[in-house]
Amino acid sequence: MKTGRLAILFVSALLWTTAALGQAYPTKPVKLVVPFTAGSATDILARTIGQKLTELWGQPVVVDNHPGAGGTIGAALVAKSAPDGYTLLVHSAAQAYNASMYPNLSYDTVKDFAEVVPIAGQPNVLVVAPATGYKTVADLVAAAKAKPGQLNFGSAGNGSGTHINAEKFRLAAGIDAVHIPYKGTPEALTDTMTGRITYFFSPISAALPNVREGRLVALAVSTGKRSSVLPNVPTVAESGLPGFDYNLWVGLFAPAGTPADVVDKINKDVLRSLDTADARERLTALGAEAMPMTPAEFRRFVQKEIDDSAKVIKAAGIKVQ
Repeated sequence: MKTGRLAILFVSALLWTTAALGQAYPTKPVKLVVPFTAGSATDILARTIGQKLTELWGQPVVVDNHPGAGGTIGAALVAKSAPDGYTLLVHSAAQAYNASMYPNLSYDTVKDFAEVVPIAGQPNVLVVAPATGYKTVADLVAAAKAKPGQLNFGSAGNGSGTHINAEKFRLAAGIDAVHIPYKGTPEALTDTMTGRITYFFSPISAALPNVREGRLVALAVSTGKRSSVLPNVPTVAESGLPGFDYNLWVGLFAPAGTPADVVDKINKDVLRSLDTADARERLTALGAEAMPMTPAEFRRFVQKEIDDSAKVIKAAGIKVQ
């Protein structure tokens, strides 16, 4: 009888301690590890939400950039961190791709992380130089089919989100085009404008100024619905490839084992921060939108992204050295 009573008291104390931890969090500075360079789309969103959480929590939320190896260096750092909510990972959709892109990761994408909350998603925009004469996706696809292997497309690097997007498009359209990887988006955009590469699926925030100034022609956006910053540009799905949808998302992850109450608090506070006038204005300027989900919903979403991207990676034969 005493043993049973002690067990009940122990469980009650544990539950109370966990709940108290969630309510008190955070009591010291929080680090947001970004596995890409400063100024990247992921970094910009991390700094946006970091500033809002600093204001809300009254504790510094600091962005710490650890770029390299497609985002796997920063992810590995967080996977090995203490599961207390004070070291978090802000990663892009590459978190899902890397699960099948890198055969020898030092961490398990599924088992070593707790999905907390998506921050935002934005479309890529399919752009070409005005000199190509292409006005629509149909024009581009027709040209590619008429000249197999003669058209090319750029990306921000082998295995990057822009690469995955372009390969998904190539497979869906049934075209043969050559991949030209670049160090990053700016370089790929420059060579698209000069005509060195035929087309590029660029993050919309990066391409927008050049589209508005006429240096690039936007043929379509990659997401299932049109973008508010380019409302007259159709989706790829509307342009002859029904069902096509590619969303460049960014989300927040914690090390596996982080207390559920802490994860839930971060989730609710991020969503609360994103649902403010200035945050909505900031996201709109970037061509991005919030993606409100619970931790459980986000986990299911990431698993589907892992499964879907694995099929594209295999079909396209994408390999990372």
